[in-house]
Amino acid sequence: MAKRDYYEVLGVDRNASANDIKKAYRKLAIQYHPDKQHDKTDAEKKEAEEKFKEAAEAYSVLSDADKKARYDQYGHEGLGGAGGFSGAGMDMNDIFSMFGDIFGGRGGFGGFGGFGGGGSAAPQKFRGSDQRVKVKLTLQEIANGVTKKFKLKKYVPCTHCGGTGAEGNAMETCPDCKGTGRVIRTQQSFFGMMRTETACPRCNGEGKIIKNRCPHCNGDGVVMGEEVVEVQIPAGVMDGMQLSMRGKGNAGKRNGIPGDLLIIIEEESHPDLIRDENDLIYNLLLDIPTAILGGFAEIPTIDGRAKVTIDPGTQPGKVLRLRGKGLPNLNGYGKGDIVVNISIYIPETLSKDEKKAVENFRKSDNFKPSESIKEKIFRRFKSFFD
Repeated sequence: MAKRDYYEVLGVDRNASANDIKKAYRKLAIQYHPDKQHDKTDAEKKEAEEKFKEAAEAYSVLSDADKKARYDQYGHEGLGGAGGFSGAGMDMNDIFSMFGDIFGGRGGFGGFGGFGGGGSAAPQKFRGSDQRVKVKLTLQEIANGVTKKFKLKKYVPCTHCGGTGAEGNAMETCPDCKGTGRVIRTQQSFFGMMRTETACPRCNGEGKIIKNRCPHCNGDGVVMGEEVVEVQIPAGVMDGMQLSMRGKGNAGKRNGIPGDLLIIIEEESHPDLIRDENDLIYNLLLDIPTAILGGFAEIPTIDGRAKVTIDPGTQPGKVLRLRGKGLPNLNGYGKGDIVVNISIYIPETLSKDEKKAVENFRKSDNFKPSESIKEKIFRRFKSFFD
């Protein structure tokens, strides 16, 4: 089943502000939250669950400037793809964490047991920060896809303590939260009694306390190191596009969740071809004899050259197409074309004999444009500005 448009899901238009998007999500989150479905049938609860997830996924994209920009330009396909790049899907832990950011605390409605059991959340884990790299690609690399390797300086787990941050793995259960990493408080609100879960301030939500810090990482569980990362760049990417590899960013503190590696595409200019989405444009400058008599011309392509036929009487502004010689669609649906725009070269200086020959042409009615030819040429040029 095809995903619905994220703006449609939240009920906002594409020019909605960040605040409007947040308000729209908050309204839907309240409406479909599990703790509001107790009097519903199983089918209605299931429907509410799906709408709750759908709204959360839409908000997770539209509230993130980078993801929103990719979605606005490429739709759902721009948020992920093959080769290890992340998509936009979310699990319930992601949703609950984000829901807490919107409402304050973790839950707002008495935990999250409404979608089938629930129970206490697992202790919190630190998330490592994302890494960003720029990769320059030629048109040939974009056309075929390419594998790139990067040597990244980043935080990696400390080998001395195994990433725990504790010397000799000396850890003890937090006495305040009893190892859950969460503390709970209940208060009266507009919706009734609200039970809010927050991270335990004593252990920072980890559920454990370090007795002796590792001297190599000072208790963080991470140290600066290097890693060689191999990235599969799919064919058809565009300049400015951002791809991501989950878990290839900085390691999270104390065996936490690693961040992502964000790959930003930079497209190198080609000496002859100009990119227009999946099409490639080549400007062909013909000499007068070839334009008049016809002949052949060689056109550069991504992987070589192609010969095209020039019809006799070719006019400036004529367009030829080499079908399927352009760039592949990122989603694998066909290829673009090479579009050949034809111009005619007029010499700026002539020899005496050349001038005499041209004067003879001037006397011929065949060298004077007819009204139908003028209309045809000017209509072609006018179409460039429509």
